[in-house]
Parts: sequence; structure tokens; C-alpha cells
Amino acid sequence: MIEAKAPKIKRPPINKPISVLIGFLILVLALVAFARFQGLGWTVPDAPVLWERALVFVDTPEGNISARDFSDSKEIAVFKGEQGFLRGTLRALARERRVRGIGSEAPFVVLARTDGRLTLTDPSTSQRIDLESFGPTNSAIFRQFKKQ
Repeated sequence: MIEAKAPKIKRPPINKPISVLIGFLILVLALVAFARFQGLGWTVPDAPVLWERALVFVDTPEGNISARDFSDSKEIAVFKGEQGFLRGTLRALARERRVRGIGSEAPFVVLARTDGRLTLTDPSTSQRIDLESFGPTNSAIFRQFKKQ
């Protein structure tokens, strides 16, 4: 019997520029992974603090949020209604406190920096949220806590 051979399909080779590009991308990814696993990081130092305020946030029986100055327990503001961004931000920091078994008595600190950035920090857990990342409308909620 005569066997019929199927014609071999010749696959076109990958173009040389594409293979160089793929090799370069793999090299960059490998270098970044190596740097991350070695603990190397690229950070930008924070600008000096313009003002800061330690605050405690309390849920009221009416469902509002009361913001109080930590130094004298004086109520600064009351937020009524849903307040999605404020609640979400505080919930993110409070979750880390719950995980570590830390109560709600410790204050959060609002920091305004000379470059215009605004940061909400939790000194008890070292967590921070850079508020300017969420736009001027949302960060304005925290910017109002500047002492007069």
C-alpha cells in the first residue's frame, strides 16, 4: 500500500522585532519582580505637614456620625444621612483596628501637607488613606476639620 503523506504546514517564524520586544518585556518583568522580592521600593517622601488634627468619630443613636476633637472631646461636626465616602473611609480603617483588637477610643489624624495633599491616618495601626486620590469633593469632607 502506498501511504499518502500529509503536506507539512510551514509556520511563519516570529518576526525578529516582535521577539526582541517580547524578550525585553520579560526582562523588565523579571527585574521588577526581583526588586520587589528584595524589598526595594520607590517612594516619594511626604511634603511637610501644614496642619493636623486628631479626631474621634462616633456613631450617634440617630444614625449620624459625630466628629469630635480628641484633645477636648468637643463636637466639631455632625454628618447626617448616608455619607458614603466618610463612612467607607472610616470603615476601612476601623476594620484593621478590629483585626488587631484595637478599640475605637484612639483618634484618627487628618494631615494637610504643604503640597496640597490631605491624608487620613490611624496612628494605632499605621494605616493611611491619601484623600486627594478621591477628588476634591470627597477630600473636602476632611479638609473642613482644619482648626480655625
